[in-house]
Amino acid sequence: MLDFLSVVWNVDPIICKIGPVALRYYSLLFIAGFPLGYWLFIKFYKRAGLDEKLLEPLLYALLIGTIVGARLGHCLFYESSYFLTAEHWTEIFQPWKGGLASHGGAIGVLLAVWWYTAKYGRKWNFDMLWLLDRLVIAVAFAGCFIRLGNLFNSEIYGDVTDLPWGFIFALRGETLPKHPTQIYEALTYLVLGLILLWTYFKRIDKVHKGWFLGVFFIGCFGMRFLIEFIKEPQEGFEENMVLNMGQLLSIPFIVAGVWFIVRSIVRKEPSERTKPVRTNYCPPPKSARKKESVSK
Repeated sequence: MLDFLSVVWNVDPIICKIGPVALRYYSLLFIAGFPLGYWLFIKFYKRAGLDEKLLEPLLYALLIGTIVGARLGHCLFYESSYFLTAEHWTEIFQPWKGGLASHGGAIGVLLAVWWYTAKYGRKWNFDMLWLLDRLVIAVAFAGCFIRLGNLFNSEIYGDVTDLPWGFIFALRGETLPKHPTQIYEALTYLVLGLILLWTYFKRIDKVHKGWFLGVFFIGCFGMRFLIEFIKEPQEGFEENMVLNMGQLLSIPFIVAGVWFIVRSIVRKEPSERTKPVRTNYCPPPKSARKKESVSK
């Protein structure tokens, strides 16, 4: 084994600490996705002719949906036997102690977008699928940041490897090089985000509504499914499973991705926001309506 080519990773996950409050790389990178997404959506909304004031409620909804969904996803999917007890159920509301699941975050985001679309979509002529097609571009870059945060936390890494880029996660007491699966996933999300962003600005007239969402689901969760084969089990109950929990939760998203791409090809709905359909009816002038009311 080429140990001399391995990377000894022993980075302190805490950037600085003031009293009991600690600033972590993970927290900083997790939050970094939101201003980047906000900046991208300013571009998206300007191009679509939408009022930028609509972005504020969207940002709050996504922030709440992401954190709540990711936390509940971890507590229910991975450690339900711990959190659903009389002694520990209050820890569900303490996400700073660690434990966020991307699949739960995805569900939380979908619910947040559903609420936002129900409230503003009809008035401003956009639907949930139109919004999701743009949101997944920002989410891809945010996912890249989050996986880098996992790297700084020295968590969710892979099995032993003899590849020269293996990481020895000394902070976790590891002595053998492991697959830096956090970097694998981060690069996947980065490339996926760049492809979607390029398509949006250069080729959006060549694709149809739902295409961006479908490609994101297949690319993101498809690679997640494959990378899970070289990951160490996150929880004890996964050790004897043919497919771990991350893979089982990825399958519905992959299937949904295929369905959205097929839908976009069959229906051929334009990716750009269309203007409301106007009828040829023209109301009579006010003077005519006044005369009509007087004659009655």
